[in-house]
Amino acid sequence: MHLVDIKNVTRIFKSFEVETRALNDVTLRVDEGDFIAIMGPSGCGKSTLLHILGLLDEPDHGQYIFNGMSAFPASIHQRNLLLKSGLGFVFQKFNLIDDLTIFDNVQLPLFYKKWSAKKRKDRVNEVLDRMGIGHRSMHRPQQLSGGQQQRAAVARAIVGDPLLILADEPTGNLDSKNGEQVMELLAELNQEGKTIIMVTHSQIDAAYAHRIVGMRDGGLS
Repeated sequence: MHLVDIKNVTRIFKSFEVETRALNDVTLRVDEGDFIAIMGPSGCGKSTLLHILGLLDEPDHGQYIFNGMSAFPASIHQRNLLLKSGLGFVFQKFNLIDDLTIFDNVQLPLFYKKWSAKKRKDRVNEVLDRMGIGHRSMHRPQQLSGGQQQRAAVARAIVGDPLLILADEPTGNLDSKNGEQVMELLAELNQEGKTIIMVTHSQIDAAYAHRIVGMRDGGLS
C-alpha cells in the first residue's frame, strides 16, 4: 500500500478574466520511507501540489488517498483526523509565532492531540535537545538565528511523530552551512523511517532525496 496516492488531480484557479490550471491531471504515488524532491520552474505547480498533500488546499478533480484513507473527497472530521495524526510541515519562512517561546511553538501540535502537560514537556524537550537547541527553549523566535529557527520548525514538524513530513524550500532562507545542517537532519529522519516530500529549487538539496520528481506547466515531467 502506498502512503500517498494522488490520482488525476487537477487544481484550477479562476479570476474574472483568467482560468489557470495550477495542476493538470497529476498522478503521484509515494511509499512509506521514501524521500521525494519535487523540482521545477517557478509557477509550475510545486507549491500547489504540496498544499494539497498537506490538506491546506483541495483539488477541483481527482482523488487523494493518504495512509489508506480518503483525504479527498473526505469529510471535515476525517481530514482533521489526518491532519492531527499524519502530517508535519517545514516551511521556508519558518512560520513560528513570534509571541511564543520556542518551547511553546514546538508543543502546539501536541495540544491538538490532547497530550498531558507532562507528556508534552518530556517530548518537546527530547526533540529540542535532538535538534541541538534545547538551551534555547525559553527564547522567542526572533532571538534565534535563521538556522536555529528552522531547527525549531523541524522540531515542531516531528514532535507529534507524523507519518509524512512536507518541506517547502526548507533551506531557502538559510546560508549554505545552516542549509546543509537542516538537510542532514531531514536525511537522518528519513533514515529512521520518516517519509519526506520536499519542494526545492536546489540541486544540492535534491541530492539528499531518493527520487526527484520534475514538474512543468502543472504536470509531472
